[in-house]
Amino acid sequence: MRLTIDATPLLVRSAGVKNYLYYWLRSLRSLAGDSAVKTFPVNLHSEALDHEGSVAGSAATVAGLARLHLANHFRFPLVDGLGARCDVFHASWLLRRPPHRSKLTATLYDLTCWLMPEVHTAANVKAARRFAELMLRRADGLIAISEHTRHDAVRVLGLAPEKIAVIRPGVADAFFEVAAEAVDRVRARYGLGSPYALFVGTIEPRKNVARLLEAWQTLRPDLREHHQLVVAGPAGWDQGSLVRRLQTGLPGVRYLGYVPESELPALTAGATAFVYPSLYEGFGLPVAQAMAAGVAVVTSAVSSLPEVGGDAVLLVDPLSVTDLRNAMERLLESPSLRSRLGALGRRRAELFRWDRVARQSWEFFQRIAGQ
Repeated sequence: MRLTIDATPLLVRSAGVKNYLYYWLRSLRSLAGDSAVKTFPVNLHSEALDHEGSVAGSAATVAGLARLHLANHFRFPLVDGLGARCDVFHASWLLRRPPHRSKLTATLYDLTCWLMPEVHTAANVKAARRFAELMLRRADGLIAISEHTRHDAVRVLGLAPEKIAVIRPGVADAFFEVAAEAVDRVRARYGLGSPYALFVGTIEPRKNVARLLEAWQTLRPDLREHHQLVVAGPAGWDQGSLVRRLQTGLPGVRYLGYVPESELPALTAGATAFVYPSLYEGFGLPVAQAMAAGVAVVTSAVSSLPEVGGDAVLLVDPLSVTDLRNAMERLLESPSLRSRLGALGRRRAELFRWDRVARQSWEFFQRIAGQ
């Protein structure tokens, strides 16, 4: 079987989707071989993952984005030519004209553009709805990254449930295998001398960072005296004032901005607790990463997050500052609870190994191709 994956998000600034595509592509090629798995609009190979820029060189990036533009706007036969040489084409939301000579698939990440349009830009909402009309309704098969996302897609978009397979994303191996020396280096690099609770994610409305900061400021004084809150992630949309507050400095809070992928496993493993009060997630990769690193997690009792965390996390109402504060206090003051949840999290995170994801995905593509 020959598979082509639209890897355009790897050429632009992106966070969760880019992480997923990068590791998914590597794991599929490890399983099936480079010759069986190609990418559009240029054939990419494993470069270092950079969420802030392209994973390819400048020439490949320019060529790829130019080919995408031609395919989208001029009915250029490029994509149909490519599709004729593959059995399944897996599309991204950046492509408007998929090939007609191969089976079509796509990934469903979340339905927030329909359920919570206020946490997105108008352009993102428009692009998501266009993608649904052009790709999702026409697709021969779809991958949902959680049962919750599958349920939302059936309920909100009216998609046929039998067309959607649930294949949860993986966690990079580096999160399972963090050396103590790596933790020491990262703590020294960022000047993290005292114990810290950690949040990782783009600073955007859906991530609920403002409420996290409010909850932290109401934490018991003795806990705030001995711990700091570390916030790691680039600035997203509509959060300029919050980012400026973080950059100016809040008592007991450190804002690191964007942290390179290579440093995230050690930064995560070094945390006393991981706090992720997101308002909605299609999967919630940072939670799975923290569990893989053996760090106790507080996260939201909404959307897919209970599905990902299971009994290995503390669940809170993300709209309740009190609920969030109480859960953080429970973790920070109880080494035994942190140890128990950390061990449970490590075991649960084994469900999210990329080799497992690759096997499930390849079986899905073979089924769509009729092989």
